[in-house]
Amino acid sequence: MRKYEVVIISKVGDEEVLNATIAKFENIIKNTGGTVDKVDRWGKKRLAYEVKDVMEGYYTLINFTAEPATVFELERVLKITDDVLKHMVIKLED
Repeated sequence: MRKYEVVIISKVGDEEVLNATIAKFENIIKNTGGTVDKVDRWGKKRLAYEVKDVMEGYYTLINFTAEPATVFELERVLKITDDVLKHMVIKLED
């Protein structure tokens, strides 16, 4: 298993919606055989440029350990989730 981190920029909105969105991605990692090591909520920040007509986003960093198949599934769901403005998954060095 490999270590990864994903940065997710979500639309700023209701706190319950943000919590549900973050929990959704944590559950995808757990249900596909990975483990969530750390969730770091950076909070609301102004974007450098407008993305999907939005100028502010809620930043979340999730560190996790998983197989590459988990990363493919996570990225697939991140791409089709409307509340996600941008995301980036990075494989960490061993």
